[in-house]
Amino acid sequence: MEITGAELFVKALKEENVTTLFAYPGGQAIDLFDALYGEKEIDVILPRHEQGLVHAADGYARSTGKVGVCLVTSGPGATNLVTGIATANYDSVPLVCFTGQVSTHLIGNDAFQEVDIVGITRSICKYAVTVRKRDDLAEIIKKAFYIAKTGKPGVVVVDLPKDIQRAYGSDFYPKEISIRSYKPNTSVHIGQINKAMEILNHAQKPVFLIGGGVNIAHANYEMTQLAEVTGVPVITTIMGKGAIPTNHNLYIGNIGIHGSYAANSAISNCDVLFSIGTRFNDRITGKVEEFASKAKVIHIDIDAASISRNIVVDVPIVADAKKAICALLERAKPLSVSEWVMQIQKWKEEYPLTMEDRGLTPKKIIEAVNKLFSDAVITTDVGQNQLWTTQFLELNDTKQMLTSGGLGTMGYGFPAAIGAKIGNPQKNVIVISGDGGMQMNIQEMATAVVYELPIIICILNNGYLGNVRQWQEMFYNKRYSSTCMRYRKSCEIGCNQPKHDCPEYSPDFISLAESYGAKGIRVTKSEEINSAFEFAKQNTKAPTVIEFIIDREKNVLPIVPPGNALIDMVLESEGEVK
Repeated sequence: MEITGAELFVKALKEENVTTLFAYPGGQAIDLFDALYGEKEIDVILPRHEQGLVHAADGYARSTGKVGVCLVTSGPGATNLVTGIATANYDSVPLVCFTGQVSTHLIGNDAFQEVDIVGITRSICKYAVTVRKRDDLAEIIKKAFYIAKTGKPGVVVVDLPKDIQRAYGSDFYPKEISIRSYKPNTSVHIGQINKAMEILNHAQKPVFLIGGGVNIAHANYEMTQLAEVTGVPVITTIMGKGAIPTNHNLYIGNIGIHGSYAANSAISNCDVLFSIGTRFNDRITGKVEEFASKAKVIHIDIDAASISRNIVVDVPIVADAKKAICALLERAKPLSVSEWVMQIQKWKEEYPLTMEDRGLTPKKIIEAVNKLFSDAVITTDVGQNQLWTTQFLELNDTKQMLTSGGLGTMGYGFPAAIGAKIGNPQKNVIVISGDGGMQMNIQEMATAVVYELPIIICILNNGYLGNVRQWQEMFYNKRYSSTCMRYRKSCEIGCNQPKHDCPEYSPDFISLAESYGAKGIRVTKSEEINSAFEFAKQNTKAPTVIEFIIDREKNVLPIVPPGNALIDMVLESEGEVK
């Protein structure tokens, strides 16, 4: 039977068990939308901007473990996906992004709304391709889903010219695909596993350093078992947090430039660093020459290119995190490391992650989330709000955190929460955002309202682009350049401190939320936190915005100054003690 390319596109989505499609129409995708019209098996979600769309697909994918799927038109529709594509690909999120394109005979002629989206995205996705022949369409779509979800997950871009969408051809869609040039590793090198265990068994001060790869592989239970059998303490990157429950006695905390004192000290003093699923990027390592300088380094990662790229390792193991951890468990035994664990616990007690208790603080807000929500997905934006959340949020097998780690994309948190809520309607979904990041995709409030999504949106409003302001305070002599969100043209030049007569903040988040049809509440005192969350819980048909007015110059501490080793942490700043 012959059908159009657009009809085959819909059939392919069904064959790939796609039930949710995040899509925005346009001229070069109109045939695809026409084929989707009245379709009951695929829920087409219409966000208000393509960047919100791709972040929503990202949040859906991360929270469900399924492939997120996007559909947009050509030109600006396609280019508006670029930031979200890079965001997802950096964090190994499986997405398939379909873009409309001008007809094949017009490609290269500067036609209306024509861009080379494959050329634009090739360096920020796992695979990108333009379909040039109708006969290739089925195989290319099958290949796209296979590549996105196998090996190291990532983003695949499929560019669909209009004439391919309209052309008739076979309705056949393959059940399986084999790609000669793409053979992701599925085995574990037992010799390397044995070598790693031999080194670990002789360690006196070992640590596990766990990255996002363990969460992606859904190996949290196995990782917890491995830690418990060996007795080896666990440190995580921001993306790895939740790999074992954060209240576990062997969990130390996050590593990095805003890592805990105990975690950074343990890395700096360990004799074996056993890393699983992390890239060792600069926000983790600090000064590379002094990172784990006393340790033998074992590194498990599914991506061979990530091993020894930033940190030279002694034992490389290319493998899926879950399969490797299972192999380690078969060989694991209790280690005599109690004195080392006691030393780390002493560091935790002497230098805990804390915050000045006076007034309404981010710590109190996040602790309320910990207390009041048990089965939840928590998304963050990027900046101080993200860092406070990764410091104080408690995670376990019923609570998940989604955040933009590799690219650090402001505007991610809210649309990602929309995708997470659509994918997990039974769970509480909470956004923790700054006032700056919230405004980057605030138009998605309409999406949350029309789809009746009771997302709880926490805006930590300090009136600044807080993370940059903190760096300006600490390292640039308080030269607050372009970071004050209350700025007016009439303000004095060179202002570097908040004043009692500063202009009113714009927008009024509560009035704006209500204009969309959401609920809004402003919190200025710590005694109001719990009642605000209880109010939000009762609003089950629309989002609730809770604007928390926090100290305008509150800092994220500890911090490792740029160029320093992890051990060289600033633990306190003026007015704050850690």
